[in-house]
Amino acid sequence: MSDTTSQPLLRPVRLGALDLPNRVLMAPMTRARATNAELVPTASHAAYYTQRASAGLIVTEGTWVGPDAIGYIHVPGIWTDAQTAAWGQVTDAVHAAGGRIVSQIGHLGALSHPDHLGGRLPVAPSAVNPHEMSYTPDGPKETVTPRALTGAEIAATLDDYRRAAENARRAGFDGLEIHAQGNHFIAQFLNPRLNRRTDAYGGSAENRARLLFDIVETVTDVWGADRVGVKLSPYWRSGTAFTADEESLADYDQLLKRLGDCDLAYLHLVGPGGGAGEGDAGDDTLTAFGRFRAHYRGSVVANLGFTRESGNDLVARGLADAVSFGAPYIANPDLVERFAQGLALAEGDPETYYSGGERGYTDYPASGRG
Repeated sequence: MSDTTSQPLLRPVRLGALDLPNRVLMAPMTRARATNAELVPTASHAAYYTQRASAGLIVTEGTWVGPDAIGYIHVPGIWTDAQTAAWGQVTDAVHAAGGRIVSQIGHLGALSHPDHLGGRLPVAPSAVNPHEMSYTPDGPKETVTPRALTGAEIAATLDDYRRAAENARRAGFDGLEIHAQGNHFIAQFLNPRLNRRTDAYGGSAENRARLLFDIVETVTDVWGADRVGVKLSPYWRSGTAFTADEESLADYDQLLKRLGDCDLAYLHLVGPGGGAGEGDAGDDTLTAFGRFRAHYRGSVVANLGFTRESGNDLVARGLADAVSFGAPYIANPDLVERFAQGLALAEGDPETYYSGGERGYTDYPASGRG
């Protein structure tokens, strides 16, 4: 029997201008299926997203805002007319199936590698090697010391974000999400270990956040703030630069307060990883989202490791307005229906997460169909 009323995740919600039939969102996930030189989405992308159209909202995989943003293989972009037209076919298919879909746009910055950039150095806030791994066409390689962006190049990068936002509108998306999570470009600007600039984009925490707010202003000028979200991961830990210590968390507290004045559709926040087991989310996750709620006024989408039980618990506690699910959506295109009916979830094949063509991408059956 379907349960669409007692579960908080299955109740409708309004995030900015986005009216959603449920609070089960599909998180952005890199799947590396744009296996063409132009990094154009394919018919497989349209099929993949359309199969998952019952999500309250689909957030696409992170898409490159320009050629200098590239940092993984086979990830589509949204800076050319061909890419935009192909994304239009994706949105048409999702809308025809009754779904809603927003485009996540981003840039890898110092996490890229010359192998992705025709031999050019990656660009970054400062010439500081993040000492992480870059996933190149020839396999994982250590990152290199990037080239610091000039002021003029930052302005040009903002133009890239504007063009991507305009293309997302032309493609028929319902909104836009700014990728500011993990160890990527915007997060590098926020990080004092990687951002050693002495101009308006470096120094104080407020200055280090200037790029993010400039990007928010740029894309909301195209879309309106009520159709724009931002994804952040304050608890991200990787390499030697991202430590999620108390000082960096305090910087994020202030960042969330400032973002509350932007009247965004939502803030998509990655927790410390709780909710991975059965039952309620872990204490660390509840503490983290309580902290987020204390500092951000606006709608919150929670992400990372949630189950049906822990997601319902978080929403019931008022600590999030919706929950996004990543890995569960790989093997469960009908995740909302499985939650509603209390069905067990299918397991995905990790070997096909980032390669395999149709296999492990569009061939997972919905419940009751194989």
